[in-house]
Amino acid sequence: MNVLEIFSSVQGEGKYVGCRQIFIRLSDCNLRCAYCDTNFSRADFCNVETFAGSMKFTQIKNPLDAAQVTDIVKNFCRQVPTHSVSFTGGEPLLSWEFILEVATAIKKSCNVKIFLETNGTLTDELKKVLGVVDIISMDIKLGEGLLDRHKEFLKSAREKDLYVKAVISADTSTEEFLQAVELIAEISSEILFILQPVTPVGNVQAAPPEKILNFQAMALKRLRNVRVIPQTHKLIKIF
Repeated sequence: MNVLEIFSSVQGEGKYVGCRQIFIRLSDCNLRCAYCDTNFSRADFCNVETFAGSMKFTQIKNPLDAAQVTDIVKNFCRQVPTHSVSFTGGEPLLSWEFILEVATAIKKSCNVKIFLETNGTLTDELKKVLGVVDIISMDIKLGEGLLDRHKEFLKSAREKDLYVKAVISADTSTEEFLQAVELIAEISSEILFILQPVTPVGNVQAAPPEKILNFQAMALKRLRNVRVIPQTHKLIKIF
């Protein structure tokens, strides 16, 4: 598989913010979001941290096989007690076979959970890896015409430790936001919904704080647990 990065850091977003994770960043994505801050293009080399948390990297020639990635993860786990291993991207479910192979090997040798960060559009691929995934962080893409696909994804994902995250910018409309809230509520009002104020990038502007608070208040009328959590790793300048 073409792997972009493998490193040990803290989760900067969502329900498990602050938890120590090992990140396996895979290339490629099926979407092109305006606020995306990640280069997911294929690369000739994978950047691998030299020691867990050192933020210093060496390069390994792509593609990597499952055994190589598993060995790197096992080494990091020996260096630092780790909450979970995050498959991220891009969209990692495009590489579901690789996830299945690596995650199966990791769970046999490391006492960690498997964490999947996904855009919630590839339901068939999700079903193939559900047996090895423990936690699902699903982004709901507002204004992209993907709500039907998100709904099908949530029906399968809800059996796991699931939360949904929506990036809120100055341009996010109330109508599309409420459509997302209703979609989640139709599946279960118990699903954790996280509003993530956008980190400005390119022409994407931050939403004013009163808009964020108003959106949370509206969502709480339909959902039991709605939190506002920014990208905390950006605040302390780590990956």
